[in-house]
Order: sequence, then structure tokens, then C-alpha cells
Amino acid sequence: MLKKLLSLVIVLGVGCVVSASVVNFDDLSLSSESYWNGSDSSGGFTSGSASFNNYYDDTYGAYWESWSYSNVTDNTTVGLTNQFSAITGSAMSGTNYGVAYVGFCGIPTMTLDTASVVSGMYVTNATYTYYAMLNGIYQATKFDDTDWFLLTITGISESGEETGTVEFYLAQNGTIVSTWEYVDLTSLGVVSSLTFSLSSSDNGTWGMNTPAYFAVDNLVIPEPASMMLLAMGYLLFRRK
Repeated sequence: MLKKLLSLVIVLGVGCVVSASVVNFDDLSLSSESYWNGSDSSGGFTSGSASFNNYYDDTYGAYWESWSYSNVTDNTTVGLTNQFSAITGSAMSGTNYGVAYVGFCGIPTMTLDTASVVSGMYVTNATYTYYAMLNGIYQATKFDDTDWFLLTITGISESGEETGTVEFYLAQNGTIVSTWEYVDLTSLGVVSSLTFSLSSSDNGTWGMNTPAYFAVDNLVIPEPASMMLLAMGYLLFRRK
């Protein structure tokens, strides 16, 4: 009986997935070939049904952390000056996409308007990071077949507890991601927010040598009816 119920929930959930909110950053205004990095000191931005944190300090120059958004298409210029570009040279769809930098003053966090099951999102490497792994730059060394660069996404419940983690390798076994890749996040269950961290096989005295950037687009968040079905399926699966 439980197996049949689980199958029914999955079928209904798949059928309802069309009723979803897609966070694609295209509701944010940007001039062509530009980016937002928090220089307005707003502390973050909202796209669709999700909010993104940002830290900005211009005391010693324009320094930012956590989340920015961009429509830069330059995927050939190497170095820090091209830190707001995705290696794909374009968004997954539309024009804009998100760029995250994992720094020292906060954790890149996406907070939902309403706790939900996030279906998934698309991720890729930032241009700066891609070429750092491909050829080496500054303190970062060129990757070989044994090196890896890992994105870890953690679900946080309304009560502040971790619901689980999902890992995605942005580089592994001699392959460096250069396309938009879908990451399924349904295993995290109902979350109030998602946090993002990076780790690498290339580390030095002061921590990770690999530039701590990645790009995201098209986060799919089911509407309430769809979310309930997905949540039921998740709970039944865990019970099973």
C-alpha cells in the first residue's frame, strides 16, 4: 500500500511540476554587459520568490562577497577582472544569471519567501575560476586528473536545522564543467533557505587556492500545491 501511495504522489508531483516559480534573475534590471555587486550597500537582492545576501565594502577598494548578478558574456578574458562572467558566455535562459563568491564575511545564502521543496537549479563555473583550474593563475595551480572542485548545497529548515546536503563537482577526474548543469535538490526536503560552500584539492597556507566563484540560474521552486505533493513524496520515501 505504501509503495502504491508513493508511486501516486510521484506521478502527481511530476504532473504538477509545471506549477512552479523559476528564479532566473531576469526580473532584475541591468544594462547590457554589466553586473550588480552590492555597491549600493543594500545588503542583497530579491529575484522571484527568493532573496540573496550580499556583503560589500569599499574601504580598500570594491570588495564584495556572497551573491551578485550579471549578464556579462565575456568568457575568454582570464583573471580577476572577469569575475562576473559565467564560462558558458550566457545565461541558461534569458539574459541574467547569478554569480556567487564564497569569501570571509558571510556564507552565500538563498532565502525563500515560503518554506518549500526546491526542485533544482543549474550551475556552472565562473570564467575566472575555470581558467584558473585549466591553466593555473596567481597562487592557483593547473588541475590534473586527481584534482577536484566541489560545490556543496545545504538545506536549512524554518527552525534553522540542516535538512541535508547535495554535492556537485565543478571539476573532477580531469573534466572542468563548462556548460550549465542541472542539480536536483529535492532530497533536501522542505527548506527555508539554502547555503552554498566550495572546497578544492588545491589549498595553501591561507586556505583554498582555487578562486571561490560559481554561477547559477533557473532555480525551480514549486508553487504550494506542487510543493505539498513533493514534500509528501519525500517523507514517504524517507519512511520507506
